[in-house]
Amino acid sequence: MANFNGFNIDNEIILCLDKLGYKNPTEVQEKVIPLVLKNKDIIVKSQTGSGKTAAFAIPICEKVEIENSYPQALILTPTRELCVQIKEDISNIGRFKKVRCAAVFGKQIFSSQVKELKQRVHVVVGTPGRTMDHIERGTIDLSRIKYLVIDEADEMLNMGFIDQVKDIINKLPKNKMTMLFSATMSENIQLLCNKYMREPEVINIKSKKAITEKIEDYYYYVEGREKLDLLEKVIYSENPDSCIIFCSTRNTVENLFSQLKEKGFPCGLIHGGMLQQDRLNVMEDFKRGKFTFLVATDIAARGIDIDNITHVISYDIPFEKESYVHRIGRTGRAENTGKAISFATPNQARFLSEIEEYIGRTIEQGVLPEIKDIEEGKKLFYDRIKNKPKLKKKKSFEIDKDITKIYINAGKKKKIRNLDIVGTISNINGVEAADIGIIDIQDNLSYIDILNCKGSLVLEALKKKTIKGKKIRCEKAQR
Repeated sequence: MANFNGFNIDNEIILCLDKLGYKNPTEVQEKVIPLVLKNKDIIVKSQTGSGKTAAFAIPICEKVEIENSYPQALILTPTRELCVQIKEDISNIGRFKKVRCAAVFGKQIFSSQVKELKQRVHVVVGTPGRTMDHIERGTIDLSRIKYLVIDEADEMLNMGFIDQVKDIINKLPKNKMTMLFSATMSENIQLLCNKYMREPEVINIKSKKAITEKIEDYYYYVEGREKLDLLEKVIYSENPDSCIIFCSTRNTVENLFSQLKEKGFPCGLIHGGMLQQDRLNVMEDFKRGKFTFLVATDIAARGIDIDNITHVISYDIPFEKESYVHRIGRTGRAENTGKAISFATPNQARFLSEIEEYIGRTIEQGVLPEIKDIEEGKKLFYDRIKNKPKLKKKKSFEIDKDITKIYINAGKKKKIRNLDIVGTISNINGVEAADIGIIDIQDNLSYIDILNCKGSLVLEALKKKTIKGKKIRCEKAQR
């Protein structure tokens, strides 16, 4: 299909896709979107980087009924980072249609999630544990869910979430549509599909390029005490643009991060012991290119979509063979190429053998770079990092630049409703209801998206207006 117009979806969604840089549908999008629009249950086997999030996000944004304020779609996903990423993608794709999406996951204040769920919410993205918490406490209404997405089903199984997923499914309406996405299709996942899906269509997306064409992977045998020295040599000789360095424990992550920082390497770190907001901030900085090296445990190995990661280095070889595939899948995404380099101590040969058996091919042993290549690379590397990097624009930059988020000091406690805000703003000369985006009414304040570059006009006019006869204070909200 040449572009997204062929799906016959809302112009507001087409406009968002254009501004987000979506040009032509990927194979998974081309096959999935029409079936979801026809309310077909689907099972999709697709590798990471194939564009599957947009494959379910686009038709969900198309099909939700905006005028209804209750959740109509539930997306279950195994990790917090992926949960936040999917929320961001759905919010961006549905921005002009005014689709509201909430994310619920652990290590975030429960009460703040409850407040968000009390607002107008059309789509909920959640990790299984926190979603179940909300169900048991009665803080989420899933009684009218029409669309269920089980994303990264194989990882749900590996992380022990599958029973919680079943419990959640049993709480949902029977006549919903179900979509399941997985990189692999085990017997347990097949049993789940057989039990909970109705005559599902099966879609198997094969990568256009074999992983060996897209990712050059090799390993070095190295004693533990010599790993840091080898890492420096690899970095200087490879000179990566963007690189994730995987470690097996939080302690190793923190130690390696400190050592690299001390040597002047631009880096960040992420592991499961960090506060959730700190983790999100680090990932956002890495996406935008504020630093070159992300030192991480395997929480960064699954489902995180970051453009143009050129290298993945396993500082510690993974003990679980599945983790190897997820790690190297952070590079060589879409049609890009990448390199994956693993460090193994001599007594870890059996882990390498298990990985090779799992992936069905031999991983070559690397040849150590020569001293002259290391010295030349070192000079180039430090010349490059002397210059501050030009930060990449956020995915939503083209959408955000025409939108002004404004704040007013009135909310539910003053009995303010969506209708009151829309009525007041659409009566301003030069402003129409179509210029008003998502409205978030909280207890004592409200946030309103003003579209089409009309934010200044609305802000100036509201200084002289009242809402429901009440004088209000308004200003541009801090993002």
